[in-house]
Amino acid sequence: MARIVFMGTPDFAVPVLDALTRTEHSIVGVYTRPDQPAGRGKALRASPIKQLALERGLQIFQPATLRKPENIAPLRDLAPDAIIVAAYGLILPAEVLAIPARGCVNTHASLLPRHRGAAPIAAAILAGDAETGITLMQMDAGLDSGPMLATRAIAIDDADTTGTLTPKLARVAAELLIETLPQILAGAIVPQPQDNARATMFKTIRKEEGRIDWARSAIEIARRVRAFNPWPSAFTFWNGAQIKILRAQAAESKTNFEPGRVIQIEKEIGVATGDGVLMLREVQLAGKRAMAIEEFVRGQKAFVSSIVG
Repeated sequence: MARIVFMGTPDFAVPVLDALTRTEHSIVGVYTRPDQPAGRGKALRASPIKQLALERGLQIFQPATLRKPENIAPLRDLAPDAIIVAAYGLILPAEVLAIPARGCVNTHASLLPRHRGAAPIAAAILAGDAETGITLMQMDAGLDSGPMLATRAIAIDDADTTGTLTPKLARVAAELLIETLPQILAGAIVPQPQDNARATMFKTIRKEEGRIDWARSAIEIARRVRAFNPWPSAFTFWNGAQIKILRAQAAESKTNFEPGRVIQIEKEIGVATGDGVLMLREVQLAGKRAMAIEEFVRGQKAFVSSIVG
């Protein structure tokens, strides 16, 4: 039985911790980000990992940083054999990486070295990748650059969004970790170095990136609609009000309309782009509920033939 420290924060990490709690190993500590203000009242909300740890009676630590000696000392006192990381959100300094005998293992949501960085799931959709997956990686001082312990790929469906792909990958991460953990703890895996020449890096997504530039191609915009769902959402403006584009599909239809012009093609509603037409499927006007584009147009007849931007 090994002593395991788990570090994670969002929903993606929940299946991983849940699976670990069902093994024979001892989860001696759970590290997660500090509670964050949420909702209109800005009340503090515990992370999904904290909520699960409370349910399972696990010891919880919520330091704002792991760079201070006073925050590292309690971790060292736990004497973990391994630290398992899943979307924790804090950088682990060299002093932390050196604590466990079997190292720190990260469950990264891409097929490394492709899509290193903070948003690998959205990155795979934006790139138009046919597949993505999970990489178990021995963490080092770099950003997602450590040697690989195991990988598992899954297909990206045409309709997948970041919101639908995240739980799929979370389940894969949990399965792959539980299958591989005995070998990791036994030191039976020879870590394979990443090919840095093939590495790609994706930065943190900013809210303003969700605004649609209709001069882009329909294919690129459709990918952004999927990648930015549920956050920050792909959005545009019509008559001064924000409209979120929740579901859409690229069409190769050629048009002479300027980018941003709402058009009707037979019974379908689309927006002209720099190349092709983005056929709208589901939208949400600010302050209103999400609705199919057909329902939206019935209530907003002036939308067709207007300009969005």
